[in-house]
Amino acid sequence: MARRTQGTSAGLDRERITAAAVALVDRDGLEPFGVRRLAQELGVDPMSIYHHIKGKAALLDAMSEAVLAEVAAAADDDASHDWEDIARRTAHGYREMAYRHPRVFPLLVTRAQTSPVAVSTLERLVSAMRAAGLPDQTASDAPMVLFSFLNGHLLARTSGGPGGAGAVPAFDASAYPAMVALTPLMADFGSLTEFDRMLDTVLAGIKGPAAL
Repeated sequence: MARRTQGTSAGLDRERITAAAVALVDRDGLEPFGVRRLAQELGVDPMSIYHHIKGKAALLDAMSEAVLAEVAAAADDDASHDWEDIARRTAHGYREMAYRHPRVFPLLVTRAQTSPVAVSTLERLVSAMRAAGLPDQTASDAPMVLFSFLNGHLLARTSGGPGGAGAVPAFDASAYPAMVALTPLMADFGSLTEFDRMLDTVLAGIKGPAAL
């Protein structure tokens, strides 16, 4: 594709640039990604991108916000005001997004998520928790507990790209007899059933102290 000269309109805007960046990382991964690589993909001069998004760091943040918007859109379909329903809907939307964008997902784990779409998601959850009468300390801790689980679990399950991290490894029975005994219970590694089971444990832990 012929590259447009600096200052030529190119029909760019922040949304188009961000969508192209997400698609490029989905395809090729984060390691080779950069503004020049994206400009080449779009067929524009790099300065055309800088006109809309000020550098690679800002572009990575825009990509994070774009994929989080997918989660927010899924959560908005749920009219429930119950905090557990909100947490589950958000968690499932987050999981679906991570599997759609496994190569973009590490950005959500390694970069602070302070965009309006990210904070609005937390606001909805903690507001519902406070309305339900849960202690403020529980509501304050809940986002960190929930997203620590989600980020760790999904990073492990999606690492290595669209194919994921693979199955549970085989353990040496003589060295790790307990792990070998439990291996049949790990047969659903990466499945929705496994995710829901672990999410149940996390949510029970969040509300547990409030029930004491």
